[in-house]
Amino acid sequence: MPTASRRLAKASLRHLGLALIGLVMVYPLIWLFFASFKTNTDLFGSLGLWPERFVWDSYAKGWQGTGQYTYTTFFLNTFLLVVPTVLFTVASSLIVGYGFARFSFPLRNVLFAVMVATLMLPQTVILIPRYLIFRNLGWLDSYWTFIVPAMLGCFPFFIFMMVQFIRGLPRELDESAVMDGCGPAGILFRILLPLTVPAIVSGTIFQFIWTWNDFFNQLVFISSVKKYTISLALRMTIDSTGGATDWNQVIAMGILSIVPTVLVFFLAQRYFVEGIATTGIKG
Repeated sequence: MPTASRRLAKASLRHLGLALIGLVMVYPLIWLFFASFKTNTDLFGSLGLWPERFVWDSYAKGWQGTGQYTYTTFFLNTFLLVVPTVLFTVASSLIVGYGFARFSFPLRNVLFAVMVATLMLPQTVILIPRYLIFRNLGWLDSYWTFIVPAMLGCFPFFIFMMVQFIRGLPRELDESAVMDGCGPAGILFRILLPLTVPAIVSGTIFQFIWTWNDFFNQLVFISSVKKYTISLALRMTIDSTGGATDWNQVIAMGILSIVPTVLVFFLAQRYFVEGIATTGIKG
């Protein structure tokens, strides 16, 4: 009994510690939620969590925006940019990763090393060349500047992740599929694709969050307000109101902007953890 009591005490302390750490990490989000109901005076005059006077129309007024476009337009624009970018990124990374992991061709190791080396390039280094290329193609102020690179496998992080995951899958699966009459495409889509679901989900989550939260690239390549995404719209809301910014409305829209990313993460959390923690299949 004493041993069982000690184990229970240790487990209780462990869970209590984890709960406290979780509360510390979540507290900023809780504060933001209540801050969306505060007045400017209350926001900058007190660090308390509970508003002295609730402002109930911050979400409704914030959704109306500051011009002729509401946040309905900005949310739709964001989905129009993010969803194709994510889907094409995952698809192209899977195909390229399959090629590197399963096929032998001239300069494969050199090309793979060059691909991995591009991971070390800061985005600011390639920004000007990308801008000039997109300008010459007439793609500026459009979502093609994000979608086409996703189609062409221009995200080495996800390719590397797919390569490592596919390398962990037994080659005997490929050999068995060949004996059953499958070609390279059949092996990928009928045999390996179901097994790479954890890696695909992990890549989807990463790319969705990164693209949804991206501000710098969208600021550079998108100039029309009617094509603005959430991140650009939030910045425009602050700039357009000058010194009389209704911060509760900005915070309210900021909270709504993180809801899709949080939902995507928690809905796919099980596959995400499996994709990060494993590099093959379990027996």
